[in-house]
Amino acid sequence: MSWQRKVTEDKNGPQALAGSMTASLQENRKWLDGRLKAEKSFDLIRREIRIGGRDACLYFIDGFCKDELMQKLLEHFMDMQEDAMPGGAAAMAEGFVPYVEVEVQAQWDAILYGILSGVSALFVDGYADCILIDSRTYPARGVEEPEKDKVLRGSKDGFVETIVFNTALIRRRIRSVDLVMEMLHAGKSSKTDIVICYMDSRVDRALLDKIRDRIQRIRVDALTMNQESLAECLYARKWYNPFPKFKFTERPDTAAAQVLEGNIVVLVDNSPSVLILPTSVFDVVEEADDFYFPPITGTYLRLSRLLIALLTYFLTPTFLLLMRYPQWVPEGFSFILIRDEIHIPLIWQFLILELAIDGLRLAAVNTPSMLSTPLSVMAALVLGEFAVNSGWFNSEVMLYMAFVALASYTQSSYELGYALKFMRIANLILTAAFGVWGYAGGLLLCGISLLSNRTISGQSYLYPLVPFDAGQLKNRFFRTRLPGSLNPAGTEETAGTKEKHPGA
Repeated sequence: MSWQRKVTEDKNGPQALAGSMTASLQENRKWLDGRLKAEKSFDLIRREIRIGGRDACLYFIDGFCKDELMQKLLEHFMDMQEDAMPGGAAAMAEGFVPYVEVEVQAQWDAILYGILSGVSALFVDGYADCILIDSRTYPARGVEEPEKDKVLRGSKDGFVETIVFNTALIRRRIRSVDLVMEMLHAGKSSKTDIVICYMDSRVDRALLDKIRDRIQRIRVDALTMNQESLAECLYARKWYNPFPKFKFTERPDTAAAQVLEGNIVVLVDNSPSVLILPTSVFDVVEEADDFYFPPITGTYLRLSRLLIALLTYFLTPTFLLLMRYPQWVPEGFSFILIRDEIHIPLIWQFLILELAIDGLRLAAVNTPSMLSTPLSVMAALVLGEFAVNSGWFNSEVMLYMAFVALASYTQSSYELGYALKFMRIANLILTAAFGVWGYAGGLLLCGISLLSNRTISGQSYLYPLVPFDAGQLKNRFFRTRLPGSLNPAGTEETAGTKEKHPGA
C-alpha cells in the first residue's frame, strides 16, 4: 500500500482551492462539480455516503471502476463507527481502506488527473486530503497475435491498447530488477500516458536523458495519432527523408529482446504498437522469424528478404533503362524486350500501376471481409488480362509491377516499404527524363538519403556498414548462435559469435 501527503498551503479556507483542497467537503464538492461538469457528464458518478458519522463523497468514472470491488468498499465504509474514525486522511488510508493501491493527495491537479484516469476519489468532511483508490479497469481486447507481425513459429501474443497490459507482457519475459518502466505524460488535454522501458545497467544514458527531456518538453494539445504523434515530436528534423527513424512492433518478444540489447522501448497508451530506439536500417529489416528458426534457416530468410527488398527498388527502373537502350541487352536476355506495340509510354504505365496498387491496398483495407474474395478476383481480371488486351498496359510491365507489389509485403515495416517506393518512383522519373544519367542520379539520391539519415541518438543510419564494422556487419547478414548458447563440446560460445536475442 502506498500513500502520500502533499500540503503546500493553508487548506483551511476557500482561498486554497486554486491549488489544494480545504477541509470542508461542501466547498471541495462545489469546486469539483464545477471543474468536472458533473451535471452534464452522465458517466461521471458522484456517490454521497456517510462514514463514521461524517459526510463523504466518492467520485469515479463509470466504466473504469470494478463494480464488485466498489460495492464491497462502500459496505465497509458505511459499517464504520464514529469512534473508530481516524483524525486524518493518511491514517484513514493506512488503516481503514482495505485495498492495495491507495494514495493520499491534496493538490487539485493531481486529483483531477486521477479521477479522469479512472481512479476513484474519496472525500471526507474534515479531511484536508483526498483518498485516491486505484480500482480502475480498462476495456481491452485479447492479446492475440497481431495481424501485422505474424510469425511461423514463436509466441502468439501481441500488444493491446491498454498500457498496463503491455508493460505486464514485457515484465513476464524479463524478470529482472534491472528493468525500469518510467511513466511520463504528454498532451495538454489528453495527458496521454507514456512509458519508457529500459534496462538500467545497459541503456545509453545520454540517449535516455535526451528522450526523457524531449517527451517532457512536448507542447501539444493531444497525441491524437498515439505513437506517430510522439515520433514526430521526438524527431522533427528531415521530414522529407522517407526512410523510417523508428521501428514499430506489436510483438512483446521483439520489444523484450530489444530492451535486453540495451535499446529503449517507448509505449504509448491506446496504441497496440511500441517504438524501438535507436533504429538503423538493419534493425528495420530484421524480423522475429530470423531467430525462431535454426541459424541456417534464419540466415536464408534474412538474406532472401534483403535481396527481395533490393529487387523491389531496382527492377522497374532497370527495365525502363534497358528499354530505352535495347542495345545493352545481352542476346541471351533478348526475351525481356517488349515485342508488342506500346500505346502508352512505359513511364506512364509504371506510374499508373504504382498508384493503382496503392488504390487496391486501400480498397482491401475498407472492403467487408465477406466481399474481399470476389472483389479481389474481379480486380485481378480487370487489371490483369483485360488491361493488357485493351492496350493500356503491356504484359511485361504488368508482370514486373505484380512482382514489386507482392514483394513489398515481405517487409513488415510499412514505412520502409513506402520509402523504397518513393525512391523507386523518383528513379523511374529521372530515368525516363535523362536516361542513364537520370538512372545514376536516382541511385545517388537513394544513397544520399540513406547516408544523410541519422538515428535519434545521432548515430549513422547505415551502421555497421558506415562506419564499417566487420564483426557486427557479419551478424547483420548471417544468423549465428545466440549469446550464451553451448557448442557441441559443451562450452559457452565466444564473444565473436554474439548475436541478438530472438525477435530483435
